[in-house]
Amino acid sequence: MSFAELGLEPRLLTAIESKGYTVPSPIQEKAIPAILAGDDVMAAAQTGTGKTAAFTLPLLQLLAKGQRAKANQVRALVLTPTRELAAQVAESVATYGTDLPLSSAVVFGGVKINPQMIRLRRGADVLVATPGRLMDLYQQNAVKFSQLEVLILDEADRMLDMGFIHDLKRIMSFLPQNRQNLMFSATFADQIRQLAKGLMNNPVEINVSPANSTAPSVKQWLCPVDKKQKPALLQELIISNNWGQVLVFCRTKHGCNKLVKWLLGGGISADAIHGNKSQGARTRALSQFKAGEVKVLVATDIAARGLDIDQLPQVVNFDLPNIAEDYVHRIGRTGRASQTGQAISLVCADEIEFLESIEHLLQRHLEREYVPGFEPSHELPPSQDIHPPKHRKPKKPKLKSQLSDMVAPNKRKPQGGNRRRAPSKRPAR
Repeated sequence: MSFAELGLEPRLLTAIESKGYTVPSPIQEKAIPAILAGDDVMAAAQTGTGKTAAFTLPLLQLLAKGQRAKANQVRALVLTPTRELAAQVAESVATYGTDLPLSSAVVFGGVKINPQMIRLRRGADVLVATPGRLMDLYQQNAVKFSQLEVLILDEADRMLDMGFIHDLKRIMSFLPQNRQNLMFSATFADQIRQLAKGLMNNPVEINVSPANSTAPSVKQWLCPVDKKQKPALLQELIISNNWGQVLVFCRTKHGCNKLVKWLLGGGISADAIHGNKSQGARTRALSQFKAGEVKVLVATDIAARGLDIDQLPQVVNFDLPNIAEDYVHRIGRTGRASQTGQAISLVCADEIEFLESIEHLLQRHLEREYVPGFEPSHELPPSQDIHPPKHRKPKKPKLKSQLSDMVAPNKRKPQGGNRRRAPSKRPAR
């Protein structure tokens, strides 16, 4: 199937061709027609499968047919959990919409708010935003939503993991309910899936890969090692294998800084990207890493969310994540679009529970390989046998409360005695 067969207009097809794409990915093939048809869409797709273009392309085509955004107004709102992902989505909107008479803007924290307020005075057909900065702008009357047609939640699972639930509830409360809703995510846990369905009107559900799956083109293995030997082992792997580009994950910001200092002391160019870094420093580190000026980029999970790096050959888990799903997101940085790559985890005995949780999620054991000279004195215990996952029903009372607040935040139970509330009707889209 070609992009033209999906119903995209010639100006978009030209932009796609200029990017070198010829065949749509599975998520694009399924999502684009549904979005063009005006359906609400809830899609789960593995990282690196082209999900940003899957909603950007049809969104631009739909908006090109309507009236342009007026002053301070927004016609399509894309919410993302991190600055980096917001910048990436905004870049895709600008690239694919280059021949369309549409305007776009991106707003996030970590930079001055005044230039963003000035930009929004002209209105934006597409606004890409992080929840916190969007709330700030709304409270200062810098952005309005009476023209809103489409709401997109990108990486919705991460937004809830990061504690944006209250910001999301407030944002939903001032958006018009007559809108198209799209939700895209690398994975959907059962609780997030239920929450998402409650926000939408009969959504088309798309799942192009098994939940929490990893790309088959990525070789995954772990190296047992004592905790104190991890920096030296990483340095040995980089030098002995002549790695030219490595993305390394640490659990904490302090751990990132400490590891970068170690690598620099060993003559290996490295930089860190995490929440304590200014937006300028984060952008500069990523640009230098992509350009090959920095060999090792050390990141936390939150900071690395949404990083788009072509042909990244190696991902190293210096620390295992304490949330198993984050392992899938981490190694999704390599092996994109069926390219080959490898994910190496440096695992000490203290991390056995994290390892077992990851292997249970993947439903397989990770291969263990020892590096001569770095055999641990505290041996990593064997992993427990893997059993099929148990499917548990979500806790309905809590979900029901959250959903009622997010779908209709202005509706409250009437006060006083036995007054009965008339049955509510879901507004037509």
